[in-house]
Amino acid sequence: MKLRTKIHVFTTLLMLVLIVLVNFGVYKLYEQLSINTEYKQLVLRGEELVTTFNQFQEVSDPNMVLRSYIPSNGAINVINDRGKEMTSVQSPLYDPVQMQIGKNEQYALTEVKGIPTIMIEIPAIWTNGNVVKFQLIQQLNDVAFNRDLLKLILTAVTILVAIPIILSNMVLGSIILKPLEKLNRVMSKSTTSGTYEKIDESIAGKDELAEIGRTFNHMMEALETNYRKQQQFVSNASHELKTPLTVIDSYAKLLLRRGFTNEKIAKEALDAIVSESNRMKDLIAQMLELAKNKEYVSISIGKVNLSQLLKDVTLQLKQAYNREFQLQIEPSLFVNTDEQRLKQLLYILLDNARKYSDDKIVLKAGVENNNISIAIQDFGVGIPEEQLPHLFDRFYRVKEDRNRKTGGTGLGLAIAKELSDLLQIEIIVESEINVGTTFRLMIPLNYNERNEVDSQ
Repeated sequence: MKLRTKIHVFTTLLMLVLIVLVNFGVYKLYEQLSINTEYKQLVLRGEELVTTFNQFQEVSDPNMVLRSYIPSNGAINVINDRGKEMTSVQSPLYDPVQMQIGKNEQYALTEVKGIPTIMIEIPAIWTNGNVVKFQLIQQLNDVAFNRDLLKLILTAVTILVAIPIILSNMVLGSIILKPLEKLNRVMSKSTTSGTYEKIDESIAGKDELAEIGRTFNHMMEALETNYRKQQQFVSNASHELKTPLTVIDSYAKLLLRRGFTNEKIAKEALDAIVSESNRMKDLIAQMLELAKNKEYVSISIGKVNLSQLLKDVTLQLKQAYNREFQLQIEPSLFVNTDEQRLKQLLYILLDNARKYSDDKIVLKAGVENNNISIAIQDFGVGIPEEQLPHLFDRFYRVKEDRNRKTGGTGLGLAIAKELSDLLQIEIIVESEINVGTTFRLMIPLNYNERNEVDSQ
C-alpha cells in the first residue's frame, strides 16, 4: 500500500472515529438527561400521591386514589413490609415487568421491547396504619421515540460529514504527498542513472515541503560540485604523480644502460631521481594534509604573541634560503588562535612568495578595523586578475613552466585556504602584473575561544 493511501485511510478513519465518538457522547448525554427528567417528574407524582392518600383518614376503595395517579403507560404497586404485593393498578397499555431497585440507587431502569421503563419507590402509611411502599412504574415511550429520532439524525449527520472529510483528505493527501512523490522519483532516477538529478519545477512556497525541495536541490548541487572536484583532484593527482614517476623510470633505465660506465650520466640520473622523489614525497604529504583537514580536527586556542611569532618565522626562512625579509610590525601584537596552525599558514604564504620572487619580501602587521592585518608582499611578475579566483583550487597553476621549475605542486595555497577557514581567518589577494602580489590575512580580534572545530 502506498504512503498516500495509508495516510488517506488513516486520517479518514481517525476523523470518522472522532465524529462517531462525539455523536455517541451526544446520544448518551441526551438519553441520560431525558431519563433524569422523567425520574424527577415521577418523584413529584409519587409525592403528590402520598400527600393525597394521607389526607383521607378512611378510604373505602384505595385503588380509586391510586388510579388517579397512574403514570401514562405505567402502573402503581403497593408493597407491604414483608415485600408482598398488596394491590396494583395499571394503565391499559402497560406491559408488566419485574424490576428491583438496587442498593444505593434512586430508581430502577430496564428496557422492554426497545422502550426504557423506570420505577421508583416511595414509603407511605396504608389505611390500616402499616408502612408500605408505593412502586411507581412508567414506560418512557416519548424518550424512546426522541432517542430513536436523535439516533437517526446523528447517523445522517455522520454520513453527510464523512463525505467532505473523505474528499478533503484525498485532496489534501495529494497536495501534501505530491512533492514527496516527486522527490522520490528524482532520487530513484539519480540512483539508477548515476546522475545528480534535481526537482525541475520552481519551488516558491514557504512551507516545510517547499523548504525540503530547495534543500534537496542545494544538496544535489553540492554533491555534484564535490564529485566534479573529486574527479578533477584524482585526475590532477594522477597526472602530478605520473610525471615524477615517468622521470624516475626513465633515468633509472638510463642508469641501468649506461650509468655504471659513465659517471656523468650516473650523477645526472641520480640527481634527477632524488629531485623527483623529493617532489613526489612533498606532493603526497600535501595531499594527505588536505585529506586530514577535511576530518573533524582539534585545535588549541591560546593567546599568541604575534609580533614575536612573525619574527621567528621570517628568521628561520632567512637562514634556510638566504633571502631578505623586511618586517614592518607593530610591537606587542597579541591574538587568540592556534599558534602551530597559524605558523604553518605563514610558512606556506612566505615560501610561496620566496619561490615566485627574486626580490625582497615585505611583511607588515598591524591593527585594522577590529582585525589584525598581516600583509605578505613580493615583487615578482604578479598574477593576472582573471586567475585570482582560482588561486586556492587544488593543482591550479598560474604558469605551468614556472611551477615546474620551482618544484610547486599546486597544493600549497589549497592547504593555506583550509587552514585559514579552520582559524576563521580571511585571505585577501591583491596582485598587479610586473609589480608583485600581496597576500593579506585578516585575523579577527574577537575570535571565540574553543577547543574543537569541525573543519567541514
